[in-house]
This record gives sequence, C-alpha cells and structure tokens, in this order.
Amino acid sequence: MQELLERKKGFRRSILIVDDDHIAREILGKMLEDQYEVSYAENGVKALDIIKRDKLKLSLVILDLHMPQMDGYSLLKLLRSDNELRRIPIIVLTSEKGAEVESLKIGAADFITKPFDMPEVICARVGHSIELAEDSIIIHETERDELTGLFHKEFFFQYGKRLDELNNNMPMDAVVVDINRFHVVNELYGRSYGDLVLKTIGDSLHELVSENGGLACRRDNDQFCIYLPHSDELINKLPQYIAAIDERINDSNISLRFGVYSDDGSEKCMEHRFDCARLACRKLRNSYVSCFALYNNEQHCKELYAEKLINDMDKALSEKQFMVYYQPKYSIKGDRPQLSSAEALIRWSHPEYGMISPGQFISLFEENGLIQKLDRFVWNEAAAQIKLWKDKYGIDIPVSVNVSRVDMFNAHLAEILENITKQNGLDNTELLLEITESAYTDDSEQIIETVNKLRGLGFRIEMDDFGSGYSSLNMLTSLPIDALKLDMKFIKVICENPKSARLVGIMIDIARLLEVPVIAEGVETEEQMELLKKLGCDIIQGYYFSKPLPPEEFGALIEKELR
Repeated sequence: MQELLERKKGFRRSILIVDDDHIAREILGKMLEDQYEVSYAENGVKALDIIKRDKLKLSLVILDLHMPQMDGYSLLKLLRSDNELRRIPIIVLTSEKGAEVESLKIGAADFITKPFDMPEVICARVGHSIELAEDSIIIHETERDELTGLFHKEFFFQYGKRLDELNNNMPMDAVVVDINRFHVVNELYGRSYGDLVLKTIGDSLHELVSENGGLACRRDNDQFCIYLPHSDELINKLPQYIAAIDERINDSNISLRFGVYSDDGSEKCMEHRFDCARLACRKLRNSYVSCFALYNNEQHCKELYAEKLINDMDKALSEKQFMVYYQPKYSIKGDRPQLSSAEALIRWSHPEYGMISPGQFISLFEENGLIQKLDRFVWNEAAAQIKLWKDKYGIDIPVSVNVSRVDMFNAHLAEILENITKQNGLDNTELLLEITESAYTDDSEQIIETVNKLRGLGFRIEMDDFGSGYSSLNMLTSLPIDALKLDMKFIKVICENPKSARLVGIMIDIARLLEVPVIAEGVETEEQMELLKKLGCDIIQGYYFSKPLPPEEFGALIEKELR
C-alpha cells in the first residue's frame, strides 16, 4: 500500500506492452514513454514471466488479444484467476468489435482499438485505468483488517446494509465471537502468538462465509462478527464450526464464546441483530459449561429494563422518586415487645414502572458504583427523620442504614457520616450502620480498619445477613461489631425445620460469647417470635409486627407506643 501511495505522489509507473506486432509495440511505446517506464513482450508466455517477476512494480499491462503460443484471452483469464496478479489492470488491444465486450466480461479494465487513436486519448485511457486500479487497492486495503483479512467494522456494517437492501431484507443471522480472556493470552504468550490466534480465527471465519454466504469482520481487538443468510440449522452446526476452529488453534488454554441472534422474522435492522447477539455472548462471560448462547428476547428486555433504571437514577434522586420507608424493630427481652429502633428501607416510585422493589435495583447499582449516591440519600433522609421524631415525640428512635461494600472503600466515609449526624444535631450512636457479613471478607484488613474508625467515632455496627456462610468462626473473634443480624432464610423455616432452629440457637450462643445482641429479621408469625424469644434472641423485625412504613405511618406507630 505504501508503494501505491508513493506512486500517486509522482513516481513513474511501469507498463508492459504485449503484442506480437513489433511495429505496434514501438508505436505504443513512443506514445507512453514520456510518462511511464515501458517494457515489452511479443507473446503471452514471455509476458507471464515478466509479470510474475515484476508483479510488485507493474501498474498496467496493455495486451493484444491475438498472439502465438499464448493468446491475450488465455493470459487475461489466467491473470484474473490469480489472487496476487489480478490487482494489475489490463487494457486489451483489438480491431474486432465483438472482442471488446467479451474482454471486458473476462476482466479487462478498458480497450484500445486498432489502428490507434490520437496519443492523448490513449494516454488518458491508460492514466484512468491505473488511477482506478490504485484507488481500488487502497480502498481494499483500508476496508480490511491487515492481520485477519476480514472487513473492518465500518465497512462490514456498510456492506451488510447494502446486502439487506439488494436482497429485499432477506432473513439474516448475526453471530458475535469473543475470545475468553484474550488479554491474558497476550500477556502470557506474547503478542505474536496472540496475532497468530487472531489470524487463525480470521481464516476460519473467512472460509465459513465463503461456504455459506454473508460477511465477517474483526470488530474489536478480540471480537468478531459474522452476518449469514438465516438457517434453522445454524445452532446445530455451530458445535462443528467451533470444533474446527479449536482444532486449528490447537491450544486448550484458548476458548471462544459465540452469541447468536437467529432471525425471528421481526425484521430488525443489522445493528439491532448484533446488539442481540452481543447480549447473548455476554451471558457466557463467566460460563465454562457452554461456548455458545442463543439470544433470548426475555433476557434482552431485562437488559433494557436495567439500562433504563441506571439512566433514570439521577433524575429519580432529583425528583425525589426514591422514598425511605421504616420497618420497626422490637425488643422481646421483657414481658411485652417494645419498639426499640427501625431500619431504613428504600423504595422507588418510578413514573413509568410504578413502585419498584429494592431487589430490582440495589444489586444493579452495586455493580456500577451508583449505590454510593443512593446510600448517601438514604443516610440523609434517615438522619433528618430521626431528628424530626425526636423533636415531635421527645424520644430517640435509632435507625439502621445500609453501608454497601463500595462505601466501605471510600476513604472519606467516616467524614461523610459524621457530617450528616452533625447537620441534623444527632449523636453518632443514633445512626446504626448495617454492613453485610460478605463485606468483611472482601478485604478484611481494610474493612476492619474502617469499622474500627467508625466505632471510635461512636457509630454502632450491625453485621447483616449473619450465617450466610462467608465468615469463619475464627474470623468472628476479631471482627469489630455491635450486633449480629441473622440471615432471613433461617427464620423462614425455623419452626418447621429442627436443624434450622438448632443453627439459630448456635448463632445466638456465638453472639453471647461475643457479648453482642442478636436481631432476627423476617419474622412473620407468633410461633416464630415465641421460639426466637425462647432461644434468647434480643430484637425482632418483620411483618409479624409491621411491614415497612412511610414516615407518617411510622409516626402513628410511635404515638401508639407512647400511649
């Protein structure tokens, strides 16, 4: 390609004139030698030797059709069938009218009639043919990935759309191919080995589309796309295709995953088809069981729903679509249960989807870090509500708020929480902090350091979901906590399953050894409450006493308690 660019800047191009008529060769040569380097051959056999020798520098061949040994037709067909030589444009020489059309069909770029026209016309035809050929090569080099020979994605989608238009939007399947952990392959084995893997995959995909029709491209560094005419047998044939590629790569450490959109007749545009295929491929990211997945519309709807919630979050915060509800906690140590505190629980009143439960968005926001914004909103709302109840009813109702794993790695966490309590005129002990048991195992040293700092400022820490199986008994002895909150799944079956009751009893005994109170959430029946009380549980939370309540209804609960 560099050679072509240099030619276009002014280097003299080389031309080969092939004609058994010595006088015709000389006349043409004189016409062109001022602008080009001209060489000659008197028949097709000698011409072929010169073309093979000078294939990299030849810019054009002028070819007579009627010659001994090998005529122009035979040489033209041979050149057009050779992948290396077909880039050289051919202008044919002829005095026969019918020969012009036939030679153009075979692959000639243009023709010059005998006897010769004016020199300016011949020079113009030669220059035009060379220019077109060079532009075509440059475009070809630009549209294809140099390593794999597949289309670049821009040309891939452009040609794919043209294919759809020309074939009246015939059914097409879209396949996305990803190399699992390709960056690791490059790091472990070197870039040259990684390039070899990419080229092997590229060769395989090129053969696939050559056999079945369609197009293929290298979309990103380690991702490929295939656009194929629809086949109901594609899913059945995929294992064969994958096995063939695996055999070529011949490395058990390298695995591919295929996401497939099989045309369902919905006439989706090409980009939409590949969006669907990528969604299917993404589902296999952490899977070692299957190497291909078919797009599922239900999964796509979930993805769109999740993306919608993520995009709507900031607006929801500014418009106060999020609401904090409060579920009361009751101490059951005395003769009658007494309101002791509450847990702040977030709800989302979405203008389009209605009331959304936290189970649908909390984990989603934890994945992308947005949970920090939501947590801070809850902390501020809860602190303001504690202050309001204190001023209105003259009593302290501590409220526990969730502190996510993402929050725990914020270097300014203690400062943020203390500013919130100060702004609302609260003691730090009134804002209880719930941290899940699993958070302590992510980076136990840093988490413990953060928790110790918070406790030093007076905040009380409740370990949430205790018993979910993340921490060891040995680890518990070193964890700085002020309360254990039992995992809800134990409470659900505590009356029906003696083993669960025994486990709860053991966990309460552990809390006794640690000298911290035990909180049980998810209590729904009197039978569960009585059994927990018998086992020594200190505090209970659940629908048996009350569902989560908006602030005004919780206020009525306080008034009832005061009476």
